[in-house]
Amino acid sequence: MHSPSDFRRGLRIIVDGEPYYVVEFQHFKMGRGKANIRTKLKHIKTGAVVEKVFSSNDSFKPPDMEAKKMQYMYDSGNEFNFMDTQTFEQVAIPADNLGNAKWYLIENEEYKVLFLDNEALSLDLPASVILEVTSTEPSVKGDTVSNITKPATLSTGLEVKVPPFIKEGDRVKVDTRTGAYLERAN
Repeated sequence: MHSPSDFRRGLRIIVDGEPYYVVEFQHFKMGRGKANIRTKLKHIKTGAVVEKVFSSNDSFKPPDMEAKKMQYMYDSGNEFNFMDTQTFEQVAIPADNLGNAKWYLIENEEYKVLFLDNEALSLDLPASVILEVTSTEPSVKGDTVSNITKPATLSTGLEVKVPPFIKEGDRVKVDTRTGAYLERAN
């Protein structure tokens, strides 16, 4: 069971018998009353976003979701195809269900694919991934201020801000939750 104090982005819960995940949440307290939590929830199957307010003593069950390790094969425009390496069964996840996760997919890598009622719905990504820089501007001599960044395009098409010492061909670690550059990878 989850309580509103457990809320974090991506937490999956059952609300009114339907599976949702938390998109945003904010604690607020009005006068002498108890604390409430204002949330934005996204329906796991339909993608519909709803806003709900919960009391601090509400409780929620997690949805009965199954996670399988599957290998990412390819994308066919509006679908991303994965294969179970044990049974060689293939499933396709619509691009709309993946959201920003599509920018972190590397061909032939394994990911946890989440299933609800035997339907592949989304992914459970690692906290960070290592991607190659395919294009960026060359650094300008004299740019030594520590907070200067420049845009870089990575191998998956994702654009991030990187420090000036990063050049094409470098591999960088990117946070999958925020899309931010973390460090240069070896």
